[in-house]
Amino acid sequence: MPCEKSGLGPTIAVSSTYIVLFITFAAFLQKSRVGEYFVNFAFSVAGRSRGGPAKVAVFASGLMGMINGTSAGNVVSTGSLTIPLMRRVGYPARSAGSIEAAASTGGQIAPPIMGAGAFIMAEVTGIPYTEIAIAAIIPAALYFLSIYFMVDLEAQRKGMRGLRSAELPKLRPLLKQAYLFIPIIILISTLFMGYSVIRAGTLALVSAAMVSWLTPHWMGPKAILGALALSARMVIPLVAVCACAGVVVGVIALTGVGARFASLMLDIADSSQFLALLFAMMISILLGMGMPTTAAYAVAASVIAPGLQQIGIDPLIAHFFVFYYAVISAITPPVALASYAAAAIANTDPLKTSLTSFKFGLAAFVVPFMFFYSPAILMQGNWLEITRVVITASIGIYLLSAAVQAWMFGALSKPLRLISLVAGLTMLAGGITTDLIGILLGALVMGYQLKLKRDHSQPLVS
Repeated sequence: MPCEKSGLGPTIAVSSTYIVLFITFAAFLQKSRVGEYFVNFAFSVAGRSRGGPAKVAVFASGLMGMINGTSAGNVVSTGSLTIPLMRRVGYPARSAGSIEAAASTGGQIAPPIMGAGAFIMAEVTGIPYTEIAIAAIIPAALYFLSIYFMVDLEAQRKGMRGLRSAELPKLRPLLKQAYLFIPIIILISTLFMGYSVIRAGTLALVSAAMVSWLTPHWMGPKAILGALALSARMVIPLVAVCACAGVVVGVIALTGVGARFASLMLDIADSSQFLALLFAMMISILLGMGMPTTAAYAVAASVIAPGLQQIGIDPLIAHFFVFYYAVISAITPPVALASYAAAAIANTDPLKTSLTSFKFGLAAFVVPFMFFYSPAILMQGNWLEITRVVITASIGIYLLSAAVQAWMFGALSKPLRLISLVAGLTMLAGGITTDLIGILLGALVMGYQLKLKRDHSQPLVS
């Protein structure tokens, strides 16, 4: 491992190797226009649906965010295109910026790269990278599903349309350029084949330049030097912050703050493990405010994860728990870097944008508790249990989104919003009993809403 060979802490070791590599990879995708192809492909597939540009933002930002080292950097790279288009189809400026911020932040929890978080987690815990990447699949899918539901329900509520065919790239020519996905395919396949991260990332980086030779945007020596210069400008501030986080981690280790925090967690857990997790959530978000993903996770992992492990939580679950909250600190007010970056592009109030981003990413604040109460969400268990949890959690997220947006086949009254919220939370709890309660409550709300819709659609008898 790099940190063992260099004598550096995991934060500095990972930032000086993996983060540099993948930000350079992102710069090559940008210069070769492969990243632009991803966005165009998303527009051609989802642009016609209601609120299409917002759904494109979810797809494209997730794809690019797993490579970029920061949520704010992802917002800047994709938001300059998606935010104006969202405003064109009817989203208010604040909603447009908030959707982009929430989607870009989600890219940091999406495997295989997770903004380099997967690699630093492997360094810190000793858990194989492939196990971490596989465990991240379902939570990431649930996060993006929740944003999709929020976006779709808002589009229904406001009667939005998609973009016209004339405004969108044609799908057939884009399908002929599907070879531009090769860099991502090479990266994922080589990582799961057991190649080292450095080798897999280098092969993907080289392939990004090579596939550009099949397009009009040929990457010659000048373009390659330009990509390297761009990556240097992106890397320097990020590595500097990670180095500072490494100093914080070292101070925590030397002063014994982590051990004191662990004993505090044990004291809280004696009365309630839920309270201990709630406390860990708040501290993870607080530590992550204003920092990139990798730095935020490194600090949270050194302070909070050992305490969670001491109260009997599995290391994988403990580290995923703090990782998720460190990531979503980017959309948590009052300091929400991703939301602030999106607000600058959308030309709207940063604090109000961060509050709306918080609303769009609400499911992300609930899902990590499932790691503890229902480990099947991290692929821990048999396939029957995993399948049940995925289905019920997906329905729960829809009910939760409907409660937040006050819409399900029509406007939801306050009592129905409350019932829908309770139904969603019980289904996210992961137990069979709570699932049955959630299904019953959800069915009542859906049945009532469908009846109202049918009654309103029937013509009046003269």
